[in-house]
Parts: sequence; structure tokens; C-alpha cells
Amino acid sequence: MKKLISSLAALMILVSVGYAQPLRNLTPDKKLKVAEEQLAKGDYYNALEWFNDVYEDDQNNLAVIHNIAQLHYMLRDMKKAESWYRKAVRKDKKGTYPSAPFTYGRILKMNGKLDDARSQFEDIISNSDNEDMKTLAASELAGIELAEELEEDKDVTVADAGENINSPYTDFSPVYGSDGNMYYAAMVSEEVVVLDGKRTDYFAKIYTASKSGDSFGKGTALDKSINKPGIHTGNVSFSPDGNRMYFTRTEMTSNSMASSEIFVSSKSGSGWGAAEKIDGIGGDYLVRQPAVGMMFGEEVLFFSSNRSGGQGGWDLYYSKIDGNSYGSPVNLGKTINTLGDELTPFYRDGSLYFSSTGHPGIGGLDVFSSAWTGSWEEPVNVGKGINSTYDDIYFSLDDSGYNGFVVSNRPSKRSLKSKTCCDDIYTVDIKEVVLDLRALAFDGKTNKDLNGVTLQFIEMTGGAEGVTETDTNNSGNEFGFALKRDMAYKLIASKEGYKDASVEFNTTGLDETQTITKKLKLTPIPPPPPPEVEYVTVYDTIRSQTPIRLNNILYEFNDDKINALAETDLRTILDYMNSYPEMVIELGSHTDSKGSESYNQKLSQRRANSARDWLVSRGVTPNRIQSVGYGESQPVAANQFDDGTDNPEGRKLNRRTEFKIISGPKFIVSQRVVKKTVEKK
Repeated sequence: MKKLISSLAALMILVSVGYAQPLRNLTPDKKLKVAEEQLAKGDYYNALEWFNDVYEDDQNNLAVIHNIAQLHYMLRDMKKAESWYRKAVRKDKKGTYPSAPFTYGRILKMNGKLDDARSQFEDIISNSDNEDMKTLAASELAGIELAEELEEDKDVTVADAGENINSPYTDFSPVYGSDGNMYYAAMVSEEVVVLDGKRTDYFAKIYTASKSGDSFGKGTALDKSINKPGIHTGNVSFSPDGNRMYFTRTEMTSNSMASSEIFVSSKSGSGWGAAEKIDGIGGDYLVRQPAVGMMFGEEVLFFSSNRSGGQGGWDLYYSKIDGNSYGSPVNLGKTINTLGDELTPFYRDGSLYFSSTGHPGIGGLDVFSSAWTGSWEEPVNVGKGINSTYDDIYFSLDDSGYNGFVVSNRPSKRSLKSKTCCDDIYTVDIKEVVLDLRALAFDGKTNKDLNGVTLQFIEMTGGAEGVTETDTNNSGNEFGFALKRDMAYKLIASKEGYKDASVEFNTTGLDETQTITKKLKLTPIPPPPPPEVEYVTVYDTIRSQTPIRLNNILYEFNDDKINALAETDLRTILDYMNSYPEMVIELGSHTDSKGSESYNQKLSQRRANSARDWLVSRGVTPNRIQSVGYGESQPVAANQFDDGTDNPEGRKLNRRTEFKIISGPKFIVSQRVVKKTVEKK
């Protein structure tokens, strides 16, 4: 099973050896012997002709029917392969060819007959004893579901690279060079190559072609330092700086690879220097399709190989690049490699692109991508457009990520023997969708622009935070970031004195250039509550002959009336007088400097008498109170400023009444209630 898939995947170049019509005068047995000999030599076209002639003599020979079916499949004539495999599978009642039902199912799928293919694979899963085949059949079923679910990618345009590039034969491994030209490999021929000794220059070579507008010019073969005579050369790729070119040199025995090794050439002026074989990664095994990439922060060389110990047929490996040295090959593991074939690696911007027959595909070989995040993510089918129902390989992109190539055997009018026999190069143009983020920060209470905000811009991968950018805008409230397609994001806005604000969004399904606006409102953090108030009693000592200002006994200008506030202080004095019956006090009243001294003296006396009368009216003996008017003689504040202007506040303080103890107790103790603030626990 593995051998069959690997043989098909390896068929990049078709060569016919000694093409000749079967001789009608041979016996059926001799015809069969010749057919089997041609098949063994890899002369597939001749073998097919001979087996067809044998079938005319014996239409019940299962081996002949199976060989004809297999040859059509290997030559990728899918219509004829379907017809002949149908005959082989129906006739093989004993299961002589156990892989035939699986191959038949793949052919049905590639020919777009999904329901028939589904039945074929379901039957394999139910009845086969081969676990590997059941695993591959399950993958094919998943591919059928994918083919039914996926819609054509409208953002991708795939077009034939044109007759200047594509020949009736196989054209493969196209990439853009740093000079903007296409480099590719081709075995240019207008007819099936017949190895009869008359034609010697039939080998695949690497070509370069420049682009003018939307079209490529005729390709020009590189010189002999790259295209060594008598050797098939192809699988071209470049280092990121464009200074190294990697490629393979392959020797074929008929249609089978006898050897395949990777070479590297360094840029020399306007050309390429002598090619050097990369030792240590091939040995007794075939290696091909090199591509430079990155792993663990180091430059590595990816390639495909059939070495033992892998997961299936052809597997992908990497070798660490250390100057001019290359490390031992390391298998990329089960996430990438399968029981089928993994081929044509291409690395760009953290993702590995490759083709596979083992991952669920919509056709034969499909293109997949896997992101490197310290380990390989589960490969994703790149979808319809780039992938067809046939074989799609050698996917690559230029530095912009919007232009590239894919190689496919999808039906072509110029192919040699059948519409699907041979690989052609197709251009890939991906619609450039530019997505930008405009984030705005506002005060959540006032809705005004909020400056000085710090914004975290976070890529979310698998629900976890990934790449993060941080920006602070002290002069405005606006932020801008570039967005990726089909990516989830999280924004976190923060500012001292405010609660953080966050928003999550994604760009899934966005297929038009646009700016996405997100508003973040940061709520001010409220001030802390006032500290708790504790009421405490404070005791004051009032000594004799010490004037005590009665703060509330203030008079309006030219007035001696006791107002409501004044009564508060007078009640306090009344309490003292009642508590100390032997105490005699002086009530002294003062005025500001407005008016004459004589007038102010009389006014202050009237004010003092008013206070005394208030106390006497409430039971205090008159002889315990001496009322004295001091006029303007004892100010406590300036009545005028230094510049001579009036000082209203000072005058107000001077219009006062004070009391002091003149006999009786030397001092009294008073108490008052005051507020004391304490911290909350």
C-alpha cells in the first residue's frame, strides 16, 4: 500500500523507453511476458499497449485487468483508471489485490464521484483487516466531507502560467527569486520521449523567466554550473536573502529514481557559482524538494525523503544549517507526517506549506499549512482554488504573501496522453485584504476623550494570549494597529485612577479591506469614603484673669442686640455661673474703629450690658457680673490693611465680647464635644 502511493507521488517525469506496437503474431503467453518485462523496466506506455493486446485475447485475466488499471493510474489518466479499476475490483472476489479498492476509491474521489467514493471507503473500514488501510480510508472519508463543506475561495485566483512556461510534459517546482523572476524546472518536449539512442538532451532543467505585466516570457535554462548534462535537475528553492539556491539532481532508471541528492549554489556576481552537494542528509536514501525555513530560532533546511523509520512513504525532515554544514536529518513527526506521502515543503513567515496524501484532502495530493509555535500545529487544508480534485503540489509565495505558484495535473488541453497526465504550473494571486484597527479610549463617566491611556494589543491563539504589543498615547485617545485575517484579538486599556477596560473581537470571515473601530470606556475609580468620625469629650481649663473670646457673640455694625448665635455662648457662661456660685466674671465688649472713640466707647458698653442683662434675666445675681465697654482700644485684628483700605473681616473680629474670672475659683474646667477622624479597619 505504501509502495503504491509512494510510486505515484514520485512520478514527476514521464519517459517512454523503446515505444513499439505489440506484434500480432506472438502467442498470448509471449505477449504477456513482454508486457510484464516492460512494466518491470518502467516503460509504462509500452507496457500498457502490450497488456491491452493481451486483454483482447483473454478478457477474464484478473492480473492483466489490474495491471492495465494500475498503469492508467500511474500515468494519471483518471477516467480510464476509474473504468479499469471498477472491472478489477468487481472481478477480484478473493481479494487478490487488497489495495485495489482503496485506489479505486481515491480515483472516484478525484473524478468528483463523492458518494461512490464514500461507499468504497466505508466498505474498507468495515471489512479490511489492514489497519493502515483503514486509517487511510478514514482520512479519505474526512476529505470527502471537507470537499462537500468547503466553498471555492473567492479571494484566490489560480490561472495557467501560459504556454511560454507550460509544455505538454511535466513542469514543476516554480518559485520567485529575489530578482522577481520565476525559477522553475521542466522537461520540455512536445511528444513522449523515446529512449532509442537518437535523442540525448531530454533531461529536466532549471529555467528562469521574467514577467511582463501579467504574463511570463519564455524560460531560459540556467548554465551548466546548475544544469549538469545527463542529469535531471529540479526542485529549485532559495534562501530568504536570495544568495543561496538549492536544487536536486536526480538519476532515473526508466521511470524510477535511482538516486536523488540536494545541491546548493551561492550567488556569484550576476550568476551562480559551482554547485556543491550537501553531504550527510541523503546517504542510501532519496532526498529532494529542499526549502529553507526556521525552527527554534535557527535556520533549517526542510526536505522530503523516503528514508527508513518514517511515518509512511515520503516524509518531511529538517536539517539544521550551520554555515556550510548541515545537521543530521530529523523527522518532523506525526503531526506533519502520515502513512501517506508528504512532499514539496515551503516555509514562509512561521508556517510550513506542504502537499500530502495522508491528511484529509479534497483530491489526490492536497496543499496543507501548519504553523510553528514551538511545535507544529495541526495541518490545515488551504482549501479549494489552490487545491483541486487532482494532485496539487509545489505551493509557494513571494515576499508579499499575495502572489505565488502551485503545480497541478488538473485537466489541461496541452497534456501529452490524457488531460490529467502531466503537471503544469499555475499562478496563484491572493486578494490583498488590508485590515486595520482603530481603538478609541473614553472616560466612562463623561464620555470625553481620555488621554494618557496604555493599550495592550493581544493576539489570541487557541484561547491563549500570544503576541502582545503595548502603546501609550499621552497626547490623544486614538490607537492604530494592523490586523491579520482569521485571527482573534483582545484589547486591554488601562490608566491610573481608572478601572481597566477590555474588549475581544476577531477577523474571521472578513474578506474586504476595512478599518475596524473599537471603543473602550474606562470607568473612574471613585475616591475612598471619608474616614469614620469619632466623637470625643475634650476638657478645657479656664483660668482667672484670662480673657476668653465668645466666638458667637459678634455684633452687626452699630448694633448691640444679642442674636441667636450669641445665645449659644451665653448659655455656656450661664452653665458656668450655675456650677460655680461664688464666681464673679467680667463681660468685656469691644468695637471696631469706625466712628469716634467716644461713640465706640458707649456702643461697647451697651453691648456689654446687653450680655449681662441676658444672664441676669435668667437668674444670675447682678453683682456677679461686671460689664465693661472697651470701645476700640483693644483690637484683635487690623481694621485696615497696610495700604489704608478697609479690612471687613478684621473689623468683624473686633466687634466681640469676652469674659474672664475676676474672683472666686482660680480656674474652672469646661468640657466640649469634638469630632475625631479615624481610619477604617
